[in-house]
Amino acid sequence: MMAKEVSKSDQNQINIELSEEIAEGEYANLAMIAHSSSEFVIDFIRLMPGIPKAKVKSRIVITPEHAKRFLVALSDNIQRFENAFGTIKQTQEEPSFPMNFGNNIGEA
Repeated sequence: MMAKEVSKSDQNQINIELSEEIAEGEYANLAMIAHSSSEFVIDFIRLMPGIPKAKVKSRIVITPEHAKRFLVALSDNIQRFENAFGTIKQTQEEPSFPMNFGNNIGEA
């Protein structure tokens, strides 16, 4: 019986499963971010015009190290997107709903 040689690249490979339900995705147009000393909590929210109640569609909890890696990866992807499609325009509008949920929360 021969042993299969495992290369370093095989050892670093991750098999990621994506179910049909998750592959459909969720639309969110607001993100609320809170943190503690050990984790970041990101709530992805769908806010619809004329509806006073917004719904959290997904909550992601990550470590501070992974939050920083996510920031770098997102920044890199935004730069690539803008190189391919042009600068992403931002409005200077402030949200018209209360954002004073606490002092360790941000928005995106």
